[in-house]
Formats: sequence, C-alpha cells, structure tokens
Amino acid sequence: MKLLPLDTPELLEQAAQWLAQKENYQWLDFGNGRQLLSPALLKIMTQAETRLIRIYTSGKDENPIGIVGLNDVARSFKTATLWAIAGERSFPTRGSASFAASKLLTLAFSDLGLHTVSTWVVEHNPWLRTVERLNFRFIGRQRQCHFIDGRPYDRLLFDLLAEEHKEIENGEREKTPREAVRGAP
Repeated sequence: MKLLPLDTPELLEQAAQWLAQKENYQWLDFGNGRQLLSPALLKIMTQAETRLIRIYTSGKDENPIGIVGLNDVARSFKTATLWAIAGERSFPTRGSASFAASKLLTLAFSDLGLHTVSTWVVEHNPWLRTVERLNFRFIGRQRQCHFIDGRPYDRLLFDLLAEEHKEIENGEREKTPREAVRGAP
C-alpha cells in the first residue's frame, strides 16, 4: 500500500469523484458545514500547510482505492484531525482504510512530530470500527450536531497520543474476541 500526494489532475479528479458521492460526503465536514469539494478546491486544500491529504492504493497494485487525510494540522500545538474514505468498496479492498490511516498516523507522529491526533465519527458510521482498531480513545460526544437528510446525529469524539499508536501492517488479521481474551495468535 502506498500513500500518494494528490499531485496530478487524474488523482485530484478521482478524489473529487469519491468525495462527491453521498455515501462518502454525508459523514464529512470540511469546515462551516462544507461537504462537497470541487477538484479545484481540493487542489487548494492539498497545498495548505494545515492539511495533508493522500490517496491510498491497494496492497496488490498501484490502483487508487481511497483517501486519507489530516485536517487542522497545528505544528505549534502538535495536533491534527484524521479522516478517511473508501473510494472503492469491493471485497478485496475492505480493511484498506485501516492500513492507510495507520500509515498516515505513523507519518503524523514520526515525520510531522505531532503529539495528538483526534477524529470524530458520526454515530452509525462504519468508520467507528476503524477508529477503535487504530486504538483511538473515546473522549466525548457532540450531541445532534451533524445532519444527514435533515435528521440530527451525534458526533463521537476520539483522540490518540503518539505513544499509543502502533502501526497496523497490511494483511494483519484482526483477532476474534475469543482469541483476544485467550491471547491466541
């Protein structure tokens, strides 16, 4: 798996297409309730020092399959906010967002020198499983602040300290609850 900068028109267009799908943008907020991004706005966002956005590829080939990003990167406070979307939803790409987010977190903590990365998840969003797998800790709830189709939902808030991060390797199998209790491989 690779994390690629959105530095070509083709990658920008692909990312913008994925972000324009309701099944993706309904869970996001890029500030002031902005959910839809044009390729031009996405390009501007990729050039800002406060954002780090990457397309991730499958571990099997170089085909782009999703987007992972850091928003609100504050180097003085050593913080940022993580988000991701799966562009391709085929069975072989399932779980790839976890690996891509893990790689981006490693980059955030080691290369950027961040101390804390936060994220939020709209209740009922499948991204919650990924956030838990990445070892984020639940820190609170914003009640009824995210609207989807006119209906309010809560945002669940999480954070992760640099020393709590362990990179997930691509192909690593998650333990079943029984294996986790027994400590089985």
